[in-house]
Amino acid sequence: MFITTLAALFPITNPIGAVAVYASMSTPLSESQRKKQAVMTAIYVCAILAVFAVAGPVLLKGLGLTIPALQLAGGLVVAHAGYKMLNTAPKLSDAEHDHASQRATAGLDIAFSPMALPMIAGPGAIGVVIALGAKHTGMESTLGIVAGIVAMAALIGVLLRFATPLVDKMGPTGLGALSRIMGFLILAIGVQLMIAGATSTWPAH
Repeated sequence: MFITTLAALFPITNPIGAVAVYASMSTPLSESQRKKQAVMTAIYVCAILAVFAVAGPVLLKGLGLTIPALQLAGGLVVAHAGYKMLNTAPKLSDAEHDHASQRATAGLDIAFSPMALPMIAGPGAIGVVIALGAKHTGMESTLGIVAGIVAMAALIGVLLRFATPLVDKMGPTGLGALSRIMGFLILAIGVQLMIAGATSTWPAH
């Protein structure tokens, strides 16, 4: 489950897109503040996703939801996000980006919002870990899912820590190309989730 979780989360959390956004929003921060915010973002992402992964079965049961319903809904959200990335639309609205920049200028926290939520650990990523947790309920599987989340969060923290140099080296063209590639992969994942949900709901005879 460790590798499965990493493979599922990498394109949906979109670390490359997060790097570009973080580099832009953290410009007013000092070097030490940027380091702290990168670490805190990783911690928040890990905590959010791990909680939803572990609580997934209980949450679904309490809300009366099925895994196919979650797959269909999550697939729509993920596919929509991927389609927007193919068209280079920002994951955050202009108002959200401006608000975050103002918070950074004032020296306030941007790690939890908007970086962890909704930028990285958004509805798509949360839906994926809930589905994984609900389908694989054994202790070993749960530990594998949480370990994958921890590894993904650590990778994101490292990337954000060196966000500005990476963005400078890649430039807008390189980031745009990578964003489109990630967008296509995310769109495909969203479609696959919807297919899985539809197949479970209406099995072929």
